[in-house]
Amino acid sequence: MVEGARLESVYTSKGYRGFESLSLRKMKEKFFVYILQIMKDFSFYIGQCADLDKRMSKHADGFSKYTASKMPWRLVYFEMFQTRREALIREKQLKSWKKPVRYLQLIGDWKTNW
Repeated sequence: MVEGARLESVYTSKGYRGFESLSLRKMKEKFFVYILQIMKDFSFYIGQCADLDKRMSKHADGFSKYTASKMPWRLVYFEMFQTRREALIREKQLKSWKKPVRYLQLIGDWKTNW
């Protein structure tokens, strides 16, 4: 197990821990960058989308080619943006990080600010 990895997810069938999905949909920020942690090998998957609920459902139902073969996984991080361009820039930045320890630090800092 990766040091510092946690087993809980911020995504549940009722929405995101700490606030409801409906409140996410009403916010002006409409685009998301998210990080999934693959539980088989504790690697990370980074993506972006316009509707986080729908995207997580697609991952869970196996409609995402990469994560379908990597189940189980957990949502460990997400950020919200006002434009897709901002989300794409952030996704590219996160994907450029080569060391998993940077993701673990980002996730840890984010969870402690809840």
